[in-house]
Amino acid sequence: MYKSILNTKETEHAIVAIKDFFQLALSTELNLTRVTAPLFVGKGTGINDDLNGVERPVSFPVKALNEQQMEIVQSLAKWKRMKITDLELEPGFGIYTDMNALRPDEELDAIHSIYVDQWDWCMAIDPKDRTVYFLHEIVKKVYRCIKRTEFFLYDRYPAIKPILPNEIKILYADDLQKQYPDLTPKQREDKVAKEYGAVFITGIGGQLDDGTIHDGRAPDYDDWITESGDGHRGLNGDILVWNPVLGHAFEISSMGIRVSPESLRLQLEERGMMERAELPFHKRLLNGELTQTLGGGIGQSRLCMFLLRKAHIGETQVSVWTDEIIKDCKKKGITLL
Repeated sequence: MYKSILNTKETEHAIVAIKDFFQLALSTELNLTRVTAPLFVGKGTGINDDLNGVERPVSFPVKALNEQQMEIVQSLAKWKRMKITDLELEPGFGIYTDMNALRPDEELDAIHSIYVDQWDWCMAIDPKDRTVYFLHEIVKKVYRCIKRTEFFLYDRYPAIKPILPNEIKILYADDLQKQYPDLTPKQREDKVAKEYGAVFITGIGGQLDDGTIHDGRAPDYDDWITESGDGHRGLNGDILVWNPVLGHAFEISSMGIRVSPESLRLQLEERGMMERAELPFHKRLLNGELTQTLGGGIGQSRLCMFLLRKAHIGETQVSVWTDEIIKDCKKKGITLL
């Protein structure tokens, strides 16, 4: 039966240590300054992240604003770009924040919760750096922060042995589809994550040669349509590691170069969502009023879960679970916070 390496009290202490160490490493590596962030944004502004376009945000009326509707954020993908623009940051500098979100349509399991906590980060970039090569350099820097945090934890808790490879393997979603046409995208992720230990799969959201997509992406933040210049399409991707406790690939971060006015229009057209072009956020972007950025999110509970070798995300965050999940965890020796 599963047995946690650390007890509950040690786990709580370790979570604080991981978060403090990692965010300092990330902010130093990427030249990020911490900012405060909203818990909710106005409905109908186009600022909230609609993820795959089908998830319902939590909304509520505000009495003092004549019952105007607000939405709990699902992520800060678009808000960050507005903040970067308002701060007038130069290329090479950016922001990060503690993002707390609710995703009520999430299917609950060992790695998914309706409560989402992540480091949302974003940096200004020069338009000439809208290349997959620049993206991959930033990916390697983020991975180095994860790798350093793993060693920091091992130094404090020797029972938690480092398992991450020294380097992250860069791959492309369209190459994986051609190489493993009989596997589903998740099966492809499992295969390469187990083989390499840590991978970045580039080009998620755009249509592959067989007409499918590797995974869903909204059309208005990551650029998944632009030709990367090396025979591939897409300037975004996911960092995945092999999780030996769960026995499958484990996503820690989603990130990418954000859409330009040109790629936003193309992506809205491809998804049949041109009505979004009339929303305030999208109007600003299409008018060229927003800074070109690169950004992403790194799951805090996810990272803690992986580094502490936990079997359930409820061991590193407090959320709500079905009676079936609670009973199953108890049976398996999993202590939910």
